Amino acid sequence: MVSEEKPKLLIVEDDLGLQKQLKWCFDEHEVLIAGTRAEALAQLRRFEPPVVLQDLGLPPDPEGVNEGMQTLRETLSLAPSTKVIVVTGNNDRDNAVRAVSLGAYDFYQKPVDTDVLRLIVSRAFHIHALEQQNRQLQEAQFTAPFEGMIATDDAMLKVRRMIEKVAPAAVSVLILGESGTGKELIARAIHKQSGRRDGKFVAINCAAIPEQLLESELFGYEKGAFTGAVKQTIGKVELSSGGTLFLDEIGDMPLALQAKLLRFLQNHVIERVGGRQEIPVDVRVVCATNKNLKQLITEQRFREDLYFRIGEVTIEVPPLRERRGAPTVLAHAMLRKFGGMHGRPKRGFTEEAAAALEAYSWPGNVRELENRVKTAMIMGEGSLLTAEDLHLKESVEGELLFNLKEVRTRAERQAIRQALSITEGNISRTSELLGVSRPTLYDLMDKYGIAH
Repeated sequence: MVSEEKPKLLIVEDDLGLQKQLKWCFDEHEVLIAGTRAEALAQLRRFEPPVVLQDLGLPPDPEGVNEGMQTLRETLSLAPSTKVIVVTGNNDRDNAVRAVSLGAYDFYQKPVDTDVLRLIVSRAFHIHALEQQNRQLQEAQFTAPFEGMIATDDAMLKVRRMIEKVAPAAVSVLILGESGTGKELIARAIHKQSGRRDGKFVAINCAAIPEQLLESELFGYEKGAFTGAVKQTIGKVELSSGGTLFLDEIGDMPLALQAKLLRFLQNHVIERVGGRQEIPVDVRVVCATNKNLKQLITEQRFREDLYFRIGEVTIEVPPLRERRGAPTVLAHAMLRKFGGMHGRPKRGFTEEAAAALEAYSWPGNVRELENRVKTAMIMGEGSLLTAEDLHLKESVEGELLFNLKEVRTRAERQAIRQALSITEGNISRTSELLGVSRPTLYDLMDKYGIAH
């Protein structure tokens, strides 16, 4: 039985005598042995050793380095965080340097000096542990609610990391995603995390306002500029000065108005409709659309120069159907949010309803989910909402699973995040829901970098 107490070290070496020497040298480690590339990759998949000590001269090319270099490439492709220390022959520094350029952590030249090699290996384990801890801290930072966003899946965690990075920067942001994915919520999160948080957040839907009115809505107008303009009116751009202007459905903006918007973005000045005075405006612009802007550029329906101006940083919001586990978590959050506002408080969902939430494709994304949950809260008779209440049918379709260790890891992490969200962070209830003890739950949370 392989001990979990000792750190795992994979030694890739075809010389039996050297295998024994190295295994004796690293007796404080759980030493795994491989003599070929295939054996090395099999050990890597099965045991995931943090550090690999690899000879570059491997069969069927023991006198050359081609097989060793290919083994290094495939090792780092399979497990990028692994620290690979390559061992080369005497006076073979060039290949050692080449291996480091391919991603090897360090190199060591034969003949073996066990004291020096032990030091290099020890340092590699230390660096790997620090990097792993850093990754866990970064992930744990995003487990709490973030400006109203609930993100328990990897795709939305990535979006939240982008928000944190881009929010303080003085750059324009373009948010792409299907209707109902929460693009305005992301724009508001960017505003709240920026240095303009004390200023106004002004939103305007470019698709909801008639073309002839959109310009005056954006830039304002002077008294007498057109029939009915009985007084000077400030537009949304000027109103948002010092804050953030959110232009939703920017892909529906008319071409003529796109040119005026581009001029404003370049010069930071506007002119009200019917006016001649240039008015300086200090505002950050965040845009969003569900359209394919590159396709609109090809069709000459969207300006390419405007596209590059508004999209200095682009955030792509995944549709709900691609966010494994998210529908169930979001649905429970909506139950808590709406509470008993419809006069019929609900405690949760039946198992069949939870399965149906995950199986449905959600063409309307989060907006559709919210509508279905609200309707179910009104129409449902019991304390638990059913698939029938949600007007969903449970799907029995599954997916093919190949890398079992990766699937298990992903499933465990997702299940813990979902359970914590459902129980609002209550450890006792979460452990009961998952069917594990509290110590086991704490161990799993530490393993996957989930804050508690």
